[in-house]
Amino acid sequence: MTGEDQRPRTRRLAAWTTRRWLRVGVATSLVVLTLLGAVGGVVLGRTQSISDDLTDVRSPALSTAFRLETALVNQETGIRGYGLTGTADFLTPYRQGLADQEAHIRSIRELVHGDPARLADLEAVENAVARWQERIARPVAAAPAGAPSPAAAERLADGKAAFDDVRAALENQQERFRADRVRARADLESTMVLRNWVFGAIALLIVALAALVFEGLRRGINAPLEHLGAEARLIAAGDFDHPITPTGPADLRRLSGEIESMRRRLVHELAFTEEARLRLDAQAADLQRSNAELEQFAYVASHDLQEPLRKVSSFTQLLKRRYGSQLDARADQYIDFAVDGANRMQVLINDLLNFSRVGRVHNAHQSVDLDRTVDETLSALSVPIEEAGAEITHDPLPTLVADPSQMVMLWQNLIGNAVKFRRPGEAPRVHIAAAREDGLWRFTVTDNGIGIPPEYAEKIFVIFQRLHTKDVYSGSGIGLAMCKKIVEFHGGAITIDPDYRDGARITFTLAPEPPQIPGPSAAPEEVLTAEADARR
Repeated sequence: MTGEDQRPRTRRLAAWTTRRWLRVGVATSLVVLTLLGAVGGVVLGRTQSISDDLTDVRSPALSTAFRLETALVNQETGIRGYGLTGTADFLTPYRQGLADQEAHIRSIRELVHGDPARLADLEAVENAVARWQERIARPVAAAPAGAPSPAAAERLADGKAAFDDVRAALENQQERFRADRVRARADLESTMVLRNWVFGAIALLIVALAALVFEGLRRGINAPLEHLGAEARLIAAGDFDHPITPTGPADLRRLSGEIESMRRRLVHELAFTEEARLRLDAQAADLQRSNAELEQFAYVASHDLQEPLRKVSSFTQLLKRRYGSQLDARADQYIDFAVDGANRMQVLINDLLNFSRVGRVHNAHQSVDLDRTVDETLSALSVPIEEAGAEITHDPLPTLVADPSQMVMLWQNLIGNAVKFRRPGEAPRVHIAAAREDGLWRFTVTDNGIGIPPEYAEKIFVIFQRLHTKDVYSGSGIGLAMCKKIVEFHGGAITIDPDYRDGARITFTLAPEPPQIPGPSAAPEEVLTAEADARR
């Protein structure tokens, strides 16, 4: 076969998959083992046939031939004794010999019924016996008992030659049976030797097939898989630029190609991710700078704006006290508007400053007894609670790891809202409940106030979002937004129960311990205070 003929054949074999190699290997092994099994079966059958012929035919036939000779010798002995003495007792072995003769001849005929040569030998024996019995045995046995008969003695003299023919036929038969048995034994021995060689060859071939299958699996499957696993481990260890070389059958090469394609996509995604990370780092740095500037602005603005507001409020009130008698009612009203606006602006600035501080400063997480915190909050709100005639109750509350100041702001806003947004002519009733649920503490603040429509359940937690005008209910619109920020900073969530209709029910969760305490602000408050003081 030329090299050009071998190349297409090599390409065809290279296209075989692991399953096809296994099918061909198993089919070939089964065919070879089947052929060997068939040969072994033939040899075993031949061995069994020869053994059965030897044990069931040749040996029994030879032994029966010997017994037939004994029966005929007994007949000849009995006839000879009767002819010489005339004593009737000598006829007993003769008659027994006749019966044994019939039985042995019948047995030999059954044993060699399929062997014409041995049947011919048996027929020769029967003919010789028949001639002897007809000429000698029957006439002598028919003579009367008593004195010896001269005729019987004469016949006995001739009978020796006739019985010699019987002996010769018997010896010929026995010699043939001996020769048959010797040949059967020789055939059995040679067949057993062949059987041993055949089964030895089968055993060797099975071992060779097992070795070939093992080596084929090692080279065709195990080695490529180990190679693929080693290269995959290199990639998993961080060497993403290491290419995967396809080896083995077609399906394993396809698998290697798919993993190589996945590696290339991974390298591309990692490059894209690294680029995105660099962009995010740059944006995070920009955001950190921006937050620091915003924090600085918020704190400085709170100081810089509150000072002129205090001046406006103070001098406006001085103006009213000194010149109030010289101004009309409309001027007094304008002055009241100016003072009220300055005061509300100051409250708004303080609320904004507190809102910006949540999660940024005062992150002094420590063990906080919420029972004590709520009692302190009720004490701080004692005036509006007393004015409204509110009834505040609460279940036993847990102890958490949290920021104490933020917990105070949380409960002040929630309880303050429940007292403030009451129904006209009805005393507020507020109840605080707490229960452990899925590793968190779930709190509910339930009141009998004006309630919150379900469509505004998300809107009320947005800063500056209000459901009522300032004339109806006072406030800056920052309270619930600050509550949401505090709760989320402590690893929880806050929401409105839309199914509660007898007022408002606010539900929120808090973690027993904070999930992560944010780092300090980019600009410490002491520095901001110093900068604000420098500006003033």
